[in-house]
Amino acid sequence: MQPPATVSADIRHPPWLFYAAGAVALAVIVMIALGMTVARGHGAAIDRAILLALRPAPLAAGAQASAGFRQVMIDITALGGGTVLTIFVAAASGFLAFRRHWLTLALVLGGTISGSLAVGMIKTLVGRPRPTLVDHLVDAWSASFPSGHAANSATVYLTLALLLVQIVEDRAARWYLLGAAVLLVMMIGISRVYLGVHWPSDVLAGWSFGTLWALAWWSLGGWLRIRRAQAAPTLP
Repeated sequence: MQPPATVSADIRHPPWLFYAAGAVALAVIVMIALGMTVARGHGAAIDRAILLALRPAPLAAGAQASAGFRQVMIDITALGGGTVLTIFVAAASGFLAFRRHWLTLALVLGGTISGSLAVGMIKTLVGRPRPTLVDHLVDAWSASFPSGHAANSATVYLTLALLLVQIVEDRAARWYLLGAAVLLVMMIGISRVYLGVHWPSDVLAGWSFGTLWALAWWSLGGWLRIRRAQAAPTLP
């Protein structure tokens, strides 16, 4: 006997809740491993080399940096700040509520809020100082590891993109959502290094955590949708 069409046709959703638990566990392991690495001073030479490559000697002083390009980096980095991310999540949540996508709304809020709290806790536990190798082109006060902008932007933009993929039917639109989210997250992370407020390893850790966190909630969403479709396949 074949399963209901509503279940078999929607093969883009991951079938197991195990994927979600595994992604969360892997995110924790990655953060612990990277945190221990930076705490022991390993990889410092690579961090320094990459940071100086993005900010070579003529650009090391903030006054000598290209004003136009500097402003571009500041504008890009703002897209990963708490204010912009909160507005973005609120706007997306309002749209999902208007369209009555209650499950997606709950997953978006759960994934983004819990991810932000987790990043804050990790920052406090590791307590890595900000780099002083080059001038900071923007103000930064909290600990350096992981990059909050990189981690939170990956958590928010990738979680939104991956969860919207589950309700968007057009394949081209799904690829556009994913591509735009990945590009945006990459640009935000690179801007943090250029502006001198993060080591590259901070950004790498943020990207890793945020991506795995988003995949965890994507997997959880897929599992819940399949369970709901199996329990009531005739419901919209």
